[in-house]
Amino acid sequence: MPKVALFNQTGKKLKDITLSDAVFGIEPNHQALYDVVKAQQASMRQGSQKAKTRAEVRGGGRKPWRQKGTGRARQGTIRAPQWRGGGVVFAPVPRDYSIQVNKKVRQLALRSAYSAKLSANGLQVVDSIQLDEFKTKAFLQILTDLKMSGRTLFILDELNEMVFQSASNIPGANVFTWNHASVVDILNADHVVVTQGAVARLEEVLG
Repeated sequence: MPKVALFNQTGKKLKDITLSDAVFGIEPNHQALYDVVKAQQASMRQGSQKAKTRAEVRGGGRKPWRQKGTGRARQGTIRAPQWRGGGVVFAPVPRDYSIQVNKKVRQLALRSAYSAKLSANGLQVVDSIQLDEFKTKAFLQILTDLKMSGRTLFILDELNEMVFQSASNIPGANVFTWNHASVVDILNADHVVVTQGAVARLEEVLG
């Protein structure tokens, strides 16, 4: 079972704790990570692109000139794709890009992401994150005390509006509850800070 240090939000080490092997100590499954990341990125696509085919553009109801005798190429409509203002060949239409992934694969990908972060020394556990006021400066102090730089993801055990709002103006800092942090969020972060309560919830659900 992996052992990690437990800190408070001021950066002081409190004690060592043991994490669950089933969640934080597995061999990362790269196929599951790939499938879930691909599905999450695909679901972010709007799929609202649209262009008109020759059946949808306006005009072109009559033949522009007779079939034979003019010396010009035969044409059936001025809204064919080769005409200016004509329809688009194989025009894109609105579609749903989402990909379905099994629940067990999603859970395996989450366990793999957490385990990969821990093995790369990119995961830190704190007892809690609390603020007394809505203030960006106060959250910046937490980042400084914990010696966090770059993209940092904070995972809380429950929604804390004060912490969430205080971090919203800081580039690279993101705050999520334990059940809303995705595989993409975890992998994109340079550092992942998880509260002790969130660790317990993750071990309960994913273990």
